Amino acid sequence: MNPENDLPGAAPPAPDASAMPASPGPAAATPPPWQGVMEKFARDYLRDRRSDRRWRVFFRLMWLTLFALLLWAILIARNHSNVPTGPHTALIEVRGEIAAEADASAEHIVSALKNAFEDSSAQGIVLRINSPGGSPVQAGIVNDEIKRLKALHKKKVYAVVEEVCASGAYYIAAATDEIYTDKASIVGSIGVLMDGFGFTGTMDKLGIERRLMTAGENKGIGDPFSPMSEKQKAYTQAMLDQIHRQFIRVVKEGRGKRLKESPELFSGLYWNGEEAVKMGLADKFGNLDYVAREVIKAEDVVDYTPRENVAERLAKRFGASIGAGAVKALQGMGGIR
Repeated sequence: MNPENDLPGAAPPAPDASAMPASPGPAAATPPPWQGVMEKFARDYLRDRRSDRRWRVFFRLMWLTLFALLLWAILIARNHSNVPTGPHTALIEVRGEIAAEADASAEHIVSALKNAFEDSSAQGIVLRINSPGGSPVQAGIVNDEIKRLKALHKKKVYAVVEEVCASGAYYIAAATDEIYTDKASIVGSIGVLMDGFGFTGTMDKLGIERRLMTAGENKGIGDPFSPMSEKQKAYTQAMLDQIHRQFIRVVKEGRGKRLKESPELFSGLYWNGEEAVKMGLADKFGNLDYVAREVIKAEDVVDYTPRENVAERLAKRFGASIGAGAVKALQGMGGIR
């Protein structure tokens, strides 16, 4: 017994807190059911965004790597293709239509001619021709440049005909020192033409009216849906005759006394190689190897023809696709219309 607790008026002992039952507190808050869904959605969204970002970075790096590889391939091809190692014959191909945007354009041929003439290792130059002709303007540019470069560098140029050397192609060949051909090649066609169609009779039968308005009485000359007056025909013919005379003059200057007089020579006819030699349009029979080995005396042949390799074509397509994508992006942003 505790004597203090037995005293009268003593306060009762304080209850033992450890022995008292815990009072029930407020109930713990239960999270709403949508909270877990939102958290899962947020986690999935962030994961998807990170994944998308990684893929974007990957594809950008892949395109940059591909572009770098294409540039490297172009540089390697240009630095290691047809590198002259000693005395050689320079070859320039003249193939297909002679036109401004074609492989046989004056720009391409003249560029190759300059490189070949300026190379001290090139002992002589061969134009290997397989072309039906084309633009007299493009052919005239090449003809003039051959004559200029021959006088400047004192090198000889030879034409070697494969299948065809006609019209504008012969315009170019006439500037060379000698023309070699096969017996069955086609050579000649020294003439000029302008072709088209006329549909006026057909339109009359179908009841179709042509409504062409011009300022200048001859502005519509050559329109296939309008009649051509006699005056316009005479004017066009005079222009063609003048170009023909220019062609004849160039051939006579280039071939000189080697040409045999014939009324058909400048009529636009063409001949096989055997007849072309007889008429003085060509000099001898021979191919590229023969001319390099027996005439130029440099059997090694180096091709100077400008060529677009696979890497360059892919690079152009790649650049075009990137440009188109940039235009679309700007249009989407309202930058251009």
